[in-house]
Amino acid sequence: MKTKMAIVYDFDKTLSTNDMQAFGFIQNLGMEVDDFWKNCDAFGEEHDTDGILAYMYMMVKRMKDKNIALTRDYLRECGKNVEYFKGLETWFDRINKYGLEHNVEIEHYVVSSGLKEIIEGTKIAKYFKKIFACYFVYDEYGVPVWPALALNYTNKTQFIYRINKGIFGVRDNRVNEEMPHKDRYIPFKNIVYVGDSATDIPCMRLLYKYGGTAVGLYQPGTKNEKYLKDLIKRERISFAAKADYSENEEFDTIIKNIIGKIEFESKLVDIRQNSIKE
Repeated sequence: MKTKMAIVYDFDKTLSTNDMQAFGFIQNLGMEVDDFWKNCDAFGEEHDTDGILAYMYMMVKRMKDKNIALTRDYLRECGKNVEYFKGLETWFDRINKYGLEHNVEIEHYVVSSGLKEIIEGTKIAKYFKKIFACYFVYDEYGVPVWPALALNYTNKTQFIYRINKGIFGVRDNRVNEEMPHKDRYIPFKNIVYVGDSATDIPCMRLLYKYGGTAVGLYQPGTKNEKYLKDLIKRERISFAAKADYSENEEFDTIIKNIIGKIEFESKLVDIRQNSIKE
């Protein structure tokens, strides 16, 4: 029987090279990327609004101001333009194959403060068992009328527990109930969280605390490189690596070694159980 492992990814600047709105959505508004985010920050500050809800509101408002129909299909079209870090488009097939060769079945998840609809339009959406991200309620014309779910840096942690327990419905409150660790869908020690910034720290700390793995990815030469490496010294994350998913690069090596560790521990469990039976 294969052992399950989960790799959980943030999206913006972890899988994609920039925020997902920066690959056409903002440009279609006739705005500079930095100006759009400054507008979101100003709105949030003026109304004392959560930053995620502020950007969701501003997306709807700016589209309305430009008289452009914002629909689910429009957002999914934006996802087709997202650019990824080197090696990512072949990453999932490669690492899944490596896992199976070592008797480990890998499931991939996204836990992101970005938009689910845009992620669903990307080339890589098909590889995720579940995408946990912000999304809208739509009317009968496919137009957003209300935020259905907004994930900020702290409430992202509930989705680590959902993956751990195998409770995937966002309204399923059983996630808060006691569950013996032996009955959980994927143990914390077999979960890897991959992020890039301070907004990922709660999820990283959660996994680090319970024996999982937290990996920070950085673009070389950026201030984030020093920040993430400092988090290792402060025992908040497990590894920091260059944002490159190519074979034999740092991240690839880290994940392959975790797969090897999971395989080894699974064999030890089997040996112990067989000894008890004898």
